[in-house]
Amino acid sequence: MDSKTTLQELKALVKDFINKRNWEKYHNPKDLAESICIEAAELLEIFQWATAEETFSWKSDPSKIDSIKDELADVLIYCFSMANALDIDLSEAILKKLEKNEKKYPAEKYFGRAR
Repeated sequence: MDSKTTLQELKALVKDFINKRNWEKYHNPKDLAESICIEAAELLEIFQWATAEETFSWKSDPSKIDSIKDELADVLIYCFSMANALDIDLSEAILKKLEKNEKKYPAEKYFGRAR
């Protein structure tokens, strides 16, 4: 496995991991949504009390970046599991959402603006 693994391949790997442990019964949409939020909160906790400027320096801090990678991966693993539980094609969902966002936030109107 390398960094060029596709979304579908990652989704299949997560499914296989869950299946090998007989965890399907725990991976219902409600519990997965809760788990996504919990893991996102753990990611957020890393950033608690840090300034935006400080966080950019973490790129060169292996302990910080490793913690961020772990928590970000946890969030995504639960997202893939949710997609598996509900038979959602993540590539299609992301492309459709980007299309909606393009219409909602046209670049010429929102360029350089957060609101």
